[in-house]
Amino acid sequence: MKKALVLSTLALLISGNVCAKTWLLTSAESGVEQGNWQVTSQQLKIKDQTFSIEQKVLHGGKQEGSKIITINSQNGLTITLSPTRGMNLLRVEGFGVRMGWDSPVKEVVNPAYMNLESRNGLGWLEGFNEMLVRCGYEWTGHPVTADGQIYTLHGKAGNTPASQVSVDVSEKAPYEIRIRGLVKESTFKKADLQTEMELSYIPGSNSFTLHDVLTNHADYAHDYQIIYHSNFGTPILEEGARFIAPVESVSPFNDYAKAGLKNWQTYSGPTKGFDEMVFNFKPLADARKETVAAVINKAGNKGAAISFNTQQLPVLTLWKNTDTLKQGYVTGIEPGTSYAYPVTIEREQKRVKKLEPGQSTRFDLTYTLLHNASQVKDVEKRVADIQGNKAPQIIDTPIAKE
Repeated sequence: MKKALVLSTLALLISGNVCAKTWLLTSAESGVEQGNWQVTSQQLKIKDQTFSIEQKVLHGGKQEGSKIITINSQNGLTITLSPTRGMNLLRVEGFGVRMGWDSPVKEVVNPAYMNLESRNGLGWLEGFNEMLVRCGYEWTGHPVTADGQIYTLHGKAGNTPASQVSVDVSEKAPYEIRIRGLVKESTFKKADLQTEMELSYIPGSNSFTLHDVLTNHADYAHDYQIIYHSNFGTPILEEGARFIAPVESVSPFNDYAKAGLKNWQTYSGPTKGFDEMVFNFKPLADARKETVAAVINKAGNKGAAISFNTQQLPVLTLWKNTDTLKQGYVTGIEPGTSYAYPVTIEREQKRVKKLEPGQSTRFDLTYTLLHNASQVKDVEKRVADIQGNKAPQIIDTPIAKE
Protein backbone atom coordinates (compact mmCIF):
# COMPACT_ATOMS: atom_id res chain seq x y z
CA MET A 1 0.00 0.00 0.00
CA LYS A 2 2.82 2.39 0.91
CA LYS A 3 4.58 1.78 -2.41
CA ALA A 4 1.30 2.25 -4.29
CA LEU A 5 0.87 5.67 -2.72
CA VAL A 6 4.40 6.62 -3.74
CA LEU A 7 3.87 5.52 -7.32
CA SER A 8 0.55 7.32 -7.55
CA THR A 9 2.41 10.55 -6.67
CA LEU A 10 -0.37 11.73 -4.38
CA ALA A 11 1.71 12.50 -1.29
CA LEU A 12 1.49 16.06 0.01
CA LEU A 13 4.16 17.95 1.92
CA ILE A 14 3.50 21.04 3.96
CA SER A 15 6.47 23.44 4.09
CA GLY A 16 5.45 26.55 5.99
CA ASN A 17 2.27 27.62 4.24
CA VAL A 18 3.26 26.15 0.89
CA CYS A 19 1.76 22.88 -0.30
CA ALA A 20 3.78 20.75 -2.68
CA LYS A 21 3.19 17.55 -4.54
CA THR A 22 5.95 15.04 -3.89
CA TRP A 23 7.21 12.04 -5.81
CA LEU A 24 9.61 9.54 -4.21
CA LEU A 25 11.78 8.18 -7.03
CA THR A 26 14.33 6.18 -5.04
CA SER A 27 14.49 4.84 -1.52
CA ALA A 28 17.09 2.23 -0.60
CA GLU A 29 15.46 1.87 2.81
CA SER A 30 11.94 1.22 1.45
CA GLY A 31 12.97 -0.63 -1.70
CA VAL A 32 11.43 1.99 -3.99
CA GLU A 33 12.91 2.35 -7.48
CA GLN A 34 10.82 4.32 -9.92
CA GLY A 35 12.95 3.96 -13.06
CA ASN A 36 11.77 6.00 -16.05
CA TRP A 37 9.34 8.68 -14.88
CA GLN A 38 7.94 12.04 -15.94
CA VAL A 39 5.61 14.79 -14.78
CA THR A 40 4.62 17.93 -16.69
CA SER A 41 3.05 21.25 -15.86
CA GLN A 42 0.13 20.24 -18.08
CA GLN A 43 -0.47 17.12 -15.96
CA LEU A 44 -0.39 19.35 -12.87
CA LYS A 45 -2.92 21.70 -14.51
CA ILE A 46 -0.52 24.65 -14.32
CA LYS A 47 -1.38 27.14 -17.03
CA ASP A 48 1.00 30.08 -16.50
CA GLN A 49 4.28 28.09 -16.72
CA THR A 50 5.40 25.29 -19.02
CA PHE A 51 7.87 22.77 -17.66
CA SER A 52 8.59 19.07 -17.29
CA ILE A 53 10.65 16.93 -14.93
CA GLU A 54 11.86 13.59 -16.21
CA GLN A 55 13.99 10.73 -14.92
CA LYS A 56 15.63 8.35 -17.41
CA VAL A 57 17.61 5.18 -16.84
CA LEU A 58 20.56 5.08 -19.27
CA HIS A 59 21.87 2.04 -21.10
CA GLY A 60 25.03 1.07 -22.95
CA GLY A 61 28.73 1.24 -22.17
CA LYS A 62 29.85 2.37 -18.74
CA GLN A 63 26.68 4.38 -18.22
CA GLU A 64 24.56 1.22 -17.99
CA GLY A 65 22.10 1.73 -15.14
CA SER A 66 22.95 5.38 -14.53
CA LYS A 67 20.00 7.72 -13.97
CA ILE A 68 19.57 11.32 -14.99
CA ILE A 69 16.88 13.80 -13.95
CA THR A 70 16.14 16.73 -16.26
CA ILE A 71 14.15 19.86 -15.43
CA ASN A 72 13.05 21.48 -18.68
CA SER A 73 11.59 24.98 -18.32
CA GLN A 74 10.28 26.30 -21.64
CA ASN A 75 11.16 29.94 -20.88
CA GLY A 76 14.07 29.27 -18.55
CA LEU A 77 16.75 26.66 -17.93
CA THR A 78 17.18 23.00 -18.73
CA ILE A 79 19.00 21.42 -15.78
CA THR A 80 20.32 17.85 -15.90
CA LEU A 81 21.67 16.03 -12.85
CA SER A 82 22.56 12.44 -12.01
CA PRO A 83 21.37 10.76 -8.79
CA THR A 84 23.70 7.87 -9.65
CA ARG A 85 26.71 10.19 -9.57
CA GLY A 86 26.18 11.81 -6.18
CA MET A 87 23.54 14.28 -7.44
CA ASN A 88 26.20 15.93 -9.64
CA LEU A 89 24.94 18.46 -12.18
CA LEU A 90 25.84 17.39 -15.69
CA ARG A 91 24.90 20.55 -17.58
CA VAL A 92 22.66 23.61 -17.49
CA GLU A 93 21.39 25.27 -20.66
CA GLY A 94 19.15 28.20 -21.55
CA PHE A 95 18.90 31.57 -23.28
CA GLY A 96 21.44 30.46 -25.88
CA VAL A 97 24.13 29.85 -23.24
CA ARG A 98 25.25 26.84 -21.23
CA MET A 99 27.02 26.05 -18.00
CA GLY A 100 29.15 22.97 -18.54
CA TRP A 101 31.91 21.79 -20.85
CA ASP A 102 32.96 19.14 -23.36
CA SER A 103 34.93 16.37 -21.67
CA PRO A 104 36.51 13.43 -23.49
CA VAL A 105 34.32 11.38 -21.11
CA LYS A 106 30.99 11.34 -22.97
CA GLU A 107 28.99 8.86 -20.90
CA VAL A 108 27.35 9.35 -17.52
CA VAL A 109 29.63 6.73 -15.98
CA ASN A 110 28.02 4.45 -13.43
CA PRO A 111 30.22 4.31 -10.29
CA ALA A 112 29.95 0.52 -10.50
CA TYR A 113 32.46 0.77 -13.36
CA MET A 114 34.80 3.14 -11.52
CA ASN A 115 37.96 2.28 -9.59
CA LEU A 116 38.92 5.43 -7.73
CA GLU A 117 42.28 3.94 -6.70
CA SER A 118 43.42 3.28 -10.29
CA ARG A 119 46.07 5.52 -11.89
CA ASN A 120 47.65 6.09 -8.46
CA GLY A 121 44.44 7.48 -7.01
CA LEU A 122 43.32 9.42 -10.10
CA GLY A 123 40.55 7.02 -11.15
CA TRP A 124 38.00 9.80 -10.44
CA LEU A 125 39.00 11.36 -13.76
CA GLU A 126 37.50 8.44 -15.70
CA GLY A 127 33.99 9.75 -14.94
CA PHE A 128 34.69 13.49 -14.81
CA ASN A 129 32.49 15.46 -17.20
CA GLU A 130 30.07 17.36 -14.97
CA MET A 131 29.26 21.03 -14.69
CA LEU A 132 29.18 20.66 -10.91
CA VAL A 133 30.68 17.86 -8.86
CA ARG A 134 30.83 17.87 -5.09
CA CYS A 135 34.38 16.94 -4.07
CA GLY A 136 34.31 15.51 -0.54
CA TYR A 137 32.91 15.12 1.99
CA GLU A 138 35.07 12.68 3.94
CA TRP A 139 38.08 14.18 2.17
CA THR A 140 38.98 16.04 -1.02
CA GLY A 141 42.03 17.28 -2.92
CA HIS A 142 44.88 15.60 -4.75
CA PRO A 143 45.53 11.92 -3.97
CA VAL A 144 47.92 10.87 -1.24
CA THR A 145 48.69 7.73 0.76
CA ALA A 146 48.63 8.37 4.50
CA ASP A 147 47.25 6.84 7.70
CA GLY A 148 47.43 3.40 6.04
CA GLN A 149 44.99 4.27 3.24
CA ILE A 150 44.81 5.90 -0.19
CA TYR A 151 43.03 9.24 -0.15
CA THR A 152 41.87 9.22 -3.78
CA LEU A 153 41.37 12.35 -5.89
CA HIS A 154 38.50 14.52 -4.63
CA GLY A 155 36.83 11.98 -2.37
CA LYS A 156 33.91 9.63 -2.94
CA ALA A 157 30.66 11.64 -2.71
CA GLY A 158 30.59 12.45 -6.43
CA ASN A 159 30.73 8.75 -7.26
CA THR A 160 28.21 7.56 -4.68
CA PRO A 161 24.63 6.86 -5.83
CA ALA A 162 21.97 8.66 -3.81
CA SER A 163 20.15 6.41 -1.34
CA GLN A 164 16.98 8.49 -1.53
CA VAL A 165 15.72 10.81 -4.28
CA SER A 166 12.53 12.83 -4.38
CA VAL A 167 10.93 15.60 -6.41
CA ASP A 168 8.69 18.38 -5.07
CA VAL A 169 6.65 20.90 -7.05
CA SER A 170 4.91 23.72 -5.21
CA GLU A 171 1.22 23.89 -5.99
CA LYS A 172 1.11 27.68 -6.08
CA ALA A 173 3.02 30.20 -8.18
CA PRO A 174 5.93 30.50 -8.77
CA TYR A 175 5.81 26.63 -8.70
CA GLU A 176 9.23 26.07 -7.16
CA ILE A 177 10.79 22.72 -8.09
CA ARG A 178 12.98 20.89 -5.59
CA ILE A 179 15.10 17.83 -6.38
CA ARG A 180 16.35 16.19 -3.19
CA GLY A 181 18.90 13.44 -2.70
CA LEU A 182 20.58 11.72 0.24
CA VAL A 183 24.20 10.61 -0.22
CA LYS A 184 25.79 8.41 2.45
CA GLU A 185 29.51 7.97 3.11
CA SER A 186 29.25 5.19 5.68
CA THR A 187 32.17 2.84 6.36
CA PHE A 188 32.59 0.44 9.26
CA LYS A 189 35.16 1.79 11.74
CA LYS A 190 35.70 4.94 9.63
CA ALA A 191 32.91 7.42 8.95
CA ASP A 192 29.15 7.88 8.84
CA LEU A 193 28.70 11.18 7.03
CA GLN A 194 25.36 11.78 5.31
CA THR A 195 24.53 14.72 3.07
CA GLU A 196 21.01 15.88 2.28
CA MET A 197 21.34 17.63 -1.09
CA GLU A 198 18.71 19.88 -2.60
CA LEU A 199 18.47 21.76 -5.88
CA SER A 200 15.71 24.38 -6.03
CA TYR A 201 14.57 26.07 -9.22
CA ILE A 202 11.74 28.43 -10.15
CA PRO A 203 10.60 27.79 -13.73
CA GLY A 204 11.43 30.62 -16.11
CA SER A 205 14.32 31.99 -14.06
CA ASN A 206 18.00 32.04 -15.00
CA SER A 207 19.33 30.85 -11.64
CA PHE A 208 19.04 27.91 -9.26
CA THR A 209 20.20 27.23 -5.71
CA LEU A 210 21.88 24.32 -3.97
CA HIS A 211 21.15 23.67 -0.30
CA ASP A 212 23.29 20.90 1.21
CA VAL A 213 23.23 19.74 4.84
CA LEU A 214 26.09 17.49 5.99
CA THR A 215 25.56 15.52 9.21
CA ASN A 216 27.89 13.31 11.21
CA HIS A 217 25.76 10.30 12.20
CA ALA A 218 28.60 8.56 14.04
CA ASP A 219 29.32 8.45 17.78
CA TYR A 220 32.75 9.99 17.18
CA ALA A 221 33.88 13.33 15.77
CA HIS A 222 34.99 13.24 12.14
CA ASP A 223 36.84 15.47 9.70
CA TYR A 224 35.15 16.79 6.57
CA GLN A 225 36.13 18.77 3.48
CA ILE A 226 34.21 20.05 0.47
CA ILE A 227 35.03 21.71 -2.84
CA TYR A 228 32.17 22.67 -5.18
CA HIS A 229 34.01 21.98 -8.46
CA SER A 230 32.01 24.12 -10.93
CA ASN A 231 33.12 23.87 -14.56
CA PHE A 232 32.54 26.06 -17.61
CA GLY A 233 33.59 25.83 -21.25
CA THR A 234 32.43 27.38 -24.50
CA PRO A 235 30.61 29.61 -25.34
CA ILE A 236 31.45 31.48 -22.12
CA LEU A 237 35.09 30.40 -22.03
CA GLU A 238 37.11 31.75 -24.96
CA GLU A 239 40.23 33.77 -25.67
CA GLY A 240 39.81 37.05 -23.81
CA ALA A 241 37.24 35.72 -21.33
CA ARG A 242 37.64 36.97 -17.76
CA PHE A 243 37.37 35.63 -14.23
CA ILE A 244 36.07 38.12 -11.68
CA ALA A 245 35.73 37.87 -7.91
CA PRO A 246 36.44 40.14 -4.93
CA VAL A 247 39.60 38.74 -3.34
CA GLU A 248 41.91 39.59 -0.49
CA SER A 249 44.79 37.55 -1.88
CA VAL A 250 45.79 35.28 -4.75
CA SER A 251 48.64 32.77 -4.92
CA PRO A 252 49.78 30.07 -7.37
CA PHE A 253 48.90 26.50 -6.42
CA ASN A 254 52.35 25.26 -7.51
CA ASP A 255 55.47 26.41 -9.30
CA TYR A 256 53.94 25.82 -12.74
CA ALA A 257 51.14 28.30 -11.98
CA LYS A 258 53.66 31.05 -11.15
CA ALA A 259 54.03 31.75 -14.88
CA GLY A 260 50.33 32.65 -15.13
CA LEU A 261 50.08 34.74 -11.98
CA LYS A 262 50.18 38.10 -13.82
CA ASN A 263 47.27 37.04 -16.02
CA TRP A 264 45.14 35.18 -13.48
CA GLN A 265 42.01 37.15 -14.45
CA THR A 266 42.11 36.41 -18.20
CA TYR A 267 41.97 33.31 -20.38
CA SER A 268 43.76 32.08 -23.46
CA GLY A 269 42.08 30.25 -26.31
CA PRO A 270 42.49 26.48 -26.71
CA THR A 271 46.23 25.77 -26.46
CA LYS A 272 47.79 22.40 -27.22
CA GLY A 273 50.22 21.28 -24.55
CA PHE A 274 48.80 23.60 -21.88
CA ASP A 275 48.95 21.98 -18.47
CA GLU A 276 46.41 23.00 -15.85
CA MET A 277 47.08 26.17 -13.84
CA VAL A 278 45.49 26.55 -10.44
CA PHE A 279 45.26 29.62 -8.22
CA ASN A 280 44.27 29.89 -4.55
CA PHE A 281 42.19 32.82 -3.32
CA LYS A 282 41.03 34.19 -0.04
CA PRO A 283 37.70 35.77 -1.06
CA LEU A 284 36.29 39.01 0.26
CA ALA A 285 32.62 39.24 1.22
CA ASP A 286 29.99 41.79 2.20
CA ALA A 287 28.68 42.43 5.73
CA ARG A 288 26.53 39.28 5.54
CA LYS A 289 29.56 37.22 4.47
CA GLU A 290 28.06 36.79 0.99
CA THR A 291 30.25 36.96 -2.11
CA VAL A 292 30.25 36.10 -5.82
CA ALA A 293 32.67 34.74 -8.41
CA ALA A 294 32.06 34.61 -12.16
CA VAL A 295 33.51 33.84 -15.57
CA ILE A 296 32.37 36.10 -18.43
CA ASN A 297 33.02 36.01 -22.15
CA LYS A 298 35.14 38.56 -24.05
CA ALA A 299 32.17 40.61 -25.23
CA GLY A 300 30.76 40.82 -21.71
CA ASN A 301 27.30 39.55 -22.64
CA LYS A 302 27.48 35.93 -21.44
CA GLY A 303 28.71 34.36 -18.23
CA ALA A 304 28.16 32.18 -15.20
CA ALA A 305 28.15 33.44 -11.61
CA ILE A 306 28.27 31.60 -8.27
CA SER A 307 27.11 33.30 -5.07
CA PHE A 308 28.15 31.71 -1.77
CA ASN A 309 28.76 32.43 1.91
CA THR A 310 32.36 32.67 3.12
CA GLN A 311 31.46 31.48 6.62
CA GLN A 312 30.35 28.22 5.04
CA LEU A 313 32.94 28.15 2.22
CA PRO A 314 35.92 30.30 3.24
CA VAL A 315 38.32 29.62 0.34
CA LEU A 316 38.13 29.80 -3.46
CA THR A 317 40.10 27.96 -6.14
CA LEU A 318 40.40 28.85 -9.83
CA TRP A 319 41.25 26.01 -12.20
CA LYS A 320 42.40 26.92 -15.70
CA ASN A 321 42.57 24.02 -18.14
CA THR A 322 42.70 25.81 -21.50
CA ASP A 323 43.88 22.75 -23.42
CA THR A 324 42.46 21.86 -26.85
CA LEU A 325 38.69 21.62 -27.35
CA LYS A 326 38.95 17.85 -27.84
CA GLN A 327 41.16 17.32 -24.81
CA GLY A 328 38.99 19.46 -22.52
CA TYR A 329 38.86 23.27 -22.75
CA VAL A 330 37.47 24.21 -19.36
CA THR A 331 37.80 26.42 -16.31
CA GLY A 332 36.66 25.61 -12.77
CA ILE A 333 35.41 28.05 -10.13
CA GLU A 334 35.59 26.15 -6.86
CA PRO A 335 34.28 27.52 -3.55
CA GLY A 336 35.24 25.25 -0.69
CA THR A 337 36.39 24.65 2.84
CA SER A 338 39.77 23.53 1.48
CA TYR A 339 42.12 24.08 -1.41
CA ALA A 340 42.96 21.16 -3.71
CA TYR A 341 46.14 20.13 -1.89
CA PRO A 342 46.20 16.61 -0.41
CA VAL A 343 44.31 16.18 2.85
CA THR A 344 47.63 15.82 4.71
CA ILE A 345 48.65 19.36 3.73
CA GLU A 346 45.20 20.77 4.44
CA ARG A 347 45.35 19.26 7.93
CA GLU A 348 48.78 20.75 8.54
CA GLN A 349 47.52 24.16 7.47
CA LYS A 350 44.38 23.75 9.61
CA ARG A 351 41.77 24.03 6.86
CA VAL A 352 40.20 20.61 7.51
CA LYS A 353 36.94 21.02 9.42
CA LYS A 354 35.43 18.70 12.04
CA LEU A 355 31.89 17.67 12.94
CA GLU A 356 31.06 16.42 16.41
CA PRO A 357 28.70 13.43 16.79
CA GLY A 358 25.22 14.41 15.59
CA GLN A 359 26.40 17.81 14.40
CA SER A 360 25.36 19.26 11.04
CA THR A 361 26.67 22.01 8.80
CA ARG A 362 25.15 23.52 5.66
CA PHE A 363 26.26 24.95 2.35
CA ASP A 364 24.18 27.27 0.16
CA LEU A 365 25.20 28.32 -3.35
CA THR A 366 23.28 30.12 -6.10
CA TYR A 367 24.26 29.66 -9.74
CA THR A 368 23.18 32.27 -12.30
CA LEU A 369 23.40 31.92 -16.08
CA LEU A 370 24.19 35.41 -17.39
CA HIS A 371 22.80 35.92 -20.88
CA ASN A 372 23.01 39.65 -21.58
CA ALA A 373 25.31 42.61 -20.95
CA SER A 374 23.07 44.08 -18.25
CA GLN A 375 23.26 40.94 -16.13
CA VAL A 376 27.04 40.81 -16.55
CA LYS A 377 27.35 44.45 -15.47
CA ASP A 378 25.27 43.77 -12.36
CA VAL A 379 27.70 41.03 -11.31
CA GLU A 380 30.71 43.22 -12.13
CA LYS A 381 29.23 45.98 -9.94
CA ARG A 382 28.67 43.57 -7.07
CA VAL A 383 32.28 42.39 -7.31
CA ALA A 384 33.53 45.98 -7.40
CA ASP A 385 31.38 47.00 -4.43
CA ILE A 386 32.72 44.16 -2.29
CA GLN A 387 36.32 44.71 -3.44
CA GLY A 388 36.13 48.43 -2.68
CA ASN A 389 39.47 50.20 -2.64
CA LYS A 390 41.36 47.17 -1.41
CA ALA A 391 43.72 45.83 -4.08
CA PRO A 392 44.24 42.04 -4.13
CA GLN A 393 47.47 40.92 -2.48
CA ILE A 394 49.57 39.00 -5.00
CA ILE A 395 51.55 36.24 -3.28
CA ASP A 396 54.33 35.03 -5.57
CA THR A 397 54.98 31.64 -4.00
CA PRO A 398 52.65 28.68 -3.36
CA ILE A 399 51.29 28.43 0.16
CA ALA A 400 52.18 24.72 0.18
CA LYS A 401 54.34 22.18 -1.66
CA GLU A 402 52.93 18.77 -2.60
